[in-house]
Amino acid sequence: MNADGAARRKYWTSKRVRAAEGNRRDAVALVRSGRPFGLIAYDAKEPVGFISAGPRAAYPRVDTSKVTPRIDDVPVWVVPCLYVRRSHRDRGVTTALLRAAVDYAAKRGAPAVEGYPRSDDAPRVASESAWFGTEAQFRRAGYRKVRGVRPDLPRGWAPRVTMRAKIGATKR
Repeated sequence: MNADGAARRKYWTSKRVRAAEGNRRDAVALVRSGRPFGLIAYDAKEPVGFISAGPRAAYPRVDTSKVTPRIDDVPVWVVPCLYVRRSHRDRGVTTALLRAAVDYAAKRGAPAVEGYPRSDDAPRVASESAWFGTEAQFRRAGYRKVRGVRPDLPRGWAPRVTMRAKIGATKR
């Protein structure tokens, strides 16, 4: 690849566009499948946030990750990622999405919802890198820490905790 800056930008921009197109196709396929996969937050008719949510069994990478091993045999739902448009951050959208995920899971018979946010003790990162949320965000939405940062994580991995909201037990 040419080391020229314009060529590098063009290369990475094209990769992002291809990735975004693939992500959109995958999301449309999930919606059409009827399987639960998440919720969208709107401001009027404008989408401003998204939270991925569904049964843990529907997320094999969550089951096999060193960061997110099972705590027990409870058939929890998980919220592995979330996103709020920059213009709508710090307005309570994340809290609303996290609470809505609990309501969504409850209506489908889930006993609890888990997330794996960045630890409060971790160094601050750019908001774009916090796609799995922060411990404080989950706590504000009524989730409780059920496991701290795993000490055996490979060097450089994001220090994440496990937070759980029991259905019917979240603070409003």
